[in-house]
Amino acid sequence: MDNLNTHEPGSLYHTLKPNKAKELLDRFEFVYTPKHGSWLNMAEIELRVLTTQCLNRRIDTITEVRSEVAAWEMERNNKNSKINWRFTNEKARIKLLRLYPTIEE
Repeated sequence: MDNLNTHEPGSLYHTLKPNKAKELLDRFEFVYTPKHGSWLNMAEIELRVLTTQCLNRRIDTITEVRSEVAAWEMERNNKNSKINWRFTNEKARIKLLRLYPTIEE
């Protein structure tokens, strides 16, 4: 789960009745992702591809969803799909110059 301010246990209490919120919280384990990490970008990209290529229609049962996702995953892995990062270290140093320390002599 990302660190969006609505992604916290208290948000359920703002939305649902307390007993329902507690019931759901007892079923969940919150695992937060690091705030900074390119792997998170890759995961979001893959989920977007999955959504547009596989889950862009009504699927009636969870069994069908699992089957469709497994087939999509196998095909995607067999293609050895890769992400082409265009934001290089050099570009980052220019764009994010204000974040890099400078050495003054």
